[in-house]
Amino acid sequence: MSTRPLLNRSLAGMGTTIFAEMSALATATGSINLGQGFPDTDGPREIAEAAARAVLDGRGNQYPPGPGIPELRAAVAEHQQRFYGLSYDPDTEVLVTAGATEAIAAALLALLEPGDEVIAFEPFYDSYAACIAMAGATRVPLTLRAPSFRPDLDELRSLITPRTRLLLVNTPHNPTGTVLTPEELGAIAELAVEHDLLVVTDEVYEHLVFAGAHHPLAALPGMRERTVAISSAGKTFSFTGWKVGWVTGTPELVAAVRTAKQYLTYVSAGPFQYAVAEALRLPDSYYADFRADLHRKRDLLAAGLAEAGFRVFEPQGTYFITTDITPLGEKDGIEFCRALPERCGVVAIPNAVFYDDTEAGRAQVRFAFCKKTDVLEEAVSRLHALRTG
Repeated sequence: MSTRPLLNRSLAGMGTTIFAEMSALATATGSINLGQGFPDTDGPREIAEAAARAVLDGRGNQYPPGPGIPELRAAVAEHQQRFYGLSYDPDTEVLVTAGATEAIAAALLALLEPGDEVIAFEPFYDSYAACIAMAGATRVPLTLRAPSFRPDLDELRSLITPRTRLLLVNTPHNPTGTVLTPEELGAIAELAVEHDLLVVTDEVYEHLVFAGAHHPLAALPGMRERTVAISSAGKTFSFTGWKVGWVTGTPELVAAVRTAKQYLTYVSAGPFQYAVAEALRLPDSYYADFRADLHRKRDLLAAGLAEAGFRVFEPQGTYFITTDITPLGEKDGIEFCRALPERCGVVAIPNAVFYDDTEAGRAQVRFAFCKKTDVLEEAVSRLHALRTG
């Protein structure tokens, strides 16, 4: 057998994701899983019933159209107009994907050449690093530092070189919960226009903002023609297993992303696409109630973590809370998270895995609060053992 490494060198060192490792640990120890970001309840029953009807009526059980079913593409376009005043042609400017993760992969594979540089906020969602690597490009991190986790815009400017091709912007930001302000977005837009950069925006938590508001970068002057905007149904409607996402952009950008996407999954989630089309048209009260419920859960878990001895960085959005474990006498988040299930029956995620500059996140740990209230209360009760143990 060949002695050459089996894994493509661009993916060397990535291995199994931290989410798989910690979720397996939760199962093995019977711990409460506040690590991986998935709800422990399903979304609206009427949307689940819409998916069931689609299956039984034979809609989407065979290959759906490559760009996505017309009903969903129209619903995505309506959503962008309804919430942000952005006008997209559902036939040429909307593409349905297998969740936001595939959308990110397809966008980066389509738009990057080997040797290009991509500036992304760190800590970053772990698929960013893998997708940039698979495209043969180089990631250039802009570190968001505690306690504010705001982007240093002067540093961002300094990172731009002649090789910079693309900015990868995530707001609301996972894992820190930062929501970019209109002023920050305006400065980023000016840099993108000045240096003729493409921008990919990951906006999957767009409806989970507790302080301020979500403002799409594509709405700013000069940005619509250079922005690939990505979102998905999983986070907003609590059906993460359906893996239905979408891309919006100019016909040229969407065509480029579609070219790469068609060789990844081609199509997926046929019946679920019909259901998500209905979900996107839910009344404003659904979105308000959904946000209010997660806001209450954020406050519950944040207070409990503070009482247990963590330093809590209150998130403005998403359904994650980042904490600092040094007040507990701990220094290494990875070691802490691997020991936490045995110590008190709770699983979390170490933020260091989201950084290139691991020292910047070494003492940070992320908890998800998209769980039932009684589950969060039990987790808080268990975490109090860290003070007494």
